[in-house]
Amino acid sequence: METSELLLRIVISFILLFLLARIMGRKEISQMTFFNFVSAIAIGSLSANFALSPDLNIRNGILAITGWAVFTLIMGFIDIKSKKARKLTVGEPLIVIKNGQIMEDSLRSARLDIDSLNALLRQKNVFSIADVDYAIFETSGKLSVMKQEINQPATKGDMNVTSTIPNAHPIATEVISDGTVNEKNLSALNLGMNWLEQQVEQAGIKTFSQVFYAQVQPDGTLYIDKKDDVVH
Repeated sequence: METSELLLRIVISFILLFLLARIMGRKEISQMTFFNFVSAIAIGSLSANFALSPDLNIRNGILAITGWAVFTLIMGFIDIKSKKARKLTVGEPLIVIKNGQIMEDSLRSARLDIDSLNALLRQKNVFSIADVDYAIFETSGKLSVMKQEINQPATKGDMNVTSTIPNAHPIATEVISDGTVNEKNLSALNLGMNWLEQQVEQAGIKTFSQVFYAQVQPDGTLYIDKKDDVVH
């Protein structure tokens, strides 16, 4: 391939991608659903192949990229018109926390582990699951969080009313995950197994294996989520 042809292909590829991105709209960038992800990879691969492969002539390259973009637009139009098609191509939001309890089935459906859930919550400035009333994992991969009423705007904290009870710990800390005790974290909090056993027993739970997740709160209380919660 001559240098001049390579430069021409690069320029055409850039212009095509720019125009198609403008035509397909902001949703393709801001809300990366399953289909948008596949579409973006396909168009990117076609553009790279068009720019570098001498076996693909310019006309066919332009037709391939444009054709895939048109197909993406048609699918987007079908999604708008048909809820069934939207459910098939995009999926549905999943409730991963309901009434302060973790929905393990929803986590498994979303391929999320508890560490990933905590990371998404921290992005929302939520450092304790006990502060969450509802959390919904959107089809775009983002997490929507509704805090407990006491932690929503216009709380005592916003009115500069300070608590008379000092926090025992600086941040909420995991002590049980999927039935397994995190002895390192427990030791770092200067807490023992006897204390943890008592707390779990007071919650009406016989063994640690029945606990999906437990977290010591800054005030020293223990948040416990049992296994096998169900979304109704």
